[in-house]
Amino acid sequence: MKLTLASKVTLLRICLIPLFICSYCFFNPDGAARVVPTLLFIIAAATDWVDGHLARSRNEVTNFGKFIDPIADKLLVTSAFVLLVGDGRMSAVSCIIILSREFIISGFRLVAAERDVVIAASYLGKIKTTTQIIAVVLLLLNNFPFRFIGLPMDKVAEVVAVVFTIWSGVDYIAKNKQVLLEKE
Repeated sequence: MKLTLASKVTLLRICLIPLFICSYCFFNPDGAARVVPTLLFIIAAATDWVDGHLARSRNEVTNFGKFIDPIADKLLVTSAFVLLVGDGRMSAVSCIIILSREFIISGFRLVAAERDVVIAASYLGKIKTTTQIIAVVLLLLNNFPFRFIGLPMDKVAEVVAVVFTIWSGVDYIAKNKQVLLEKE
């Protein structure tokens, strides 16, 4: 199998995850050095837009890309959330809700795939991913620059990410419930 440029960019995102994790664990969580893991996270997150743009603009959408792209997204974001919970920067409840949604939708996609049903990504799903990325960045930076004015934007972003996570999950299932209702 020959990999497209878009798939190579997706694989780069996966390769950046261990670097992000190591830099997160290595650098002082409260120091200015927190910028290094944050930049690695932002670069990795940006590859999601790049690979999608490349695949569509070059007409190189592949089954491998459809398979690996959402996995890469989930690995990156959930790695960040687990690290943030470990540091006490993120609520464990928020993390559990987000992880639960991802498991439920992944299972749902497996059932759909067995029935040869392709479910396109929704606009709400893209908003969910964007809000999660914003929350991670603010939590990684310990609410910089908002902490200087006493505005808890990191926690607001966390709640917004949880709301869109739930909303997009419910919407995904509601719009595609026929997959679960069909007999084999």
